[in-house]
Amino acid sequence: MGLVTAALIRDEQKILIAQRGRTKRFGSQWEFPGGKVRSDETPEACLRREILEELNLEIRVEEHFCTVHHRYPDLHIELMAFWCSIVGGSLQLEEHEQVRWVTVEEMEQYNFVEADLNVIAALANDQGQL
Repeated sequence: MGLVTAALIRDEQKILIAQRGRTKRFGSQWEFPGGKVRSDETPEACLRREILEELNLEIRVEEHFCTVHHRYPDLHIELMAFWCSIVGGSLQLEEHEQVRWVTVEEMEQYNFVEADLNVIAALANDQGQL
């Protein structure tokens, strides 16, 4: 099982989502940015590293939101989602096709990777957090 992180980067009532690169696994699908946790790092450190590498943004990881387990045909992941905020940097797309700031309600219009659908469901049940 792989440990993966997702950043719920919020601004006002919107959350940053990113479209995966076309050549990547689940290419062109949308996701909450993040990535695989390395053996030598915490989930929080992973998020800071991944967001800096992928989006050129410095973030503060604020609090754990939820953890979901998802099984793809060839992979089982444990996905930890954290509330985050931008503290520096300037947005540059290194691996994604595009990003959008959307409300939880608007997320249904996007084709998300399966594991993130569980996070969206949790967000929809917890609208007071935004």
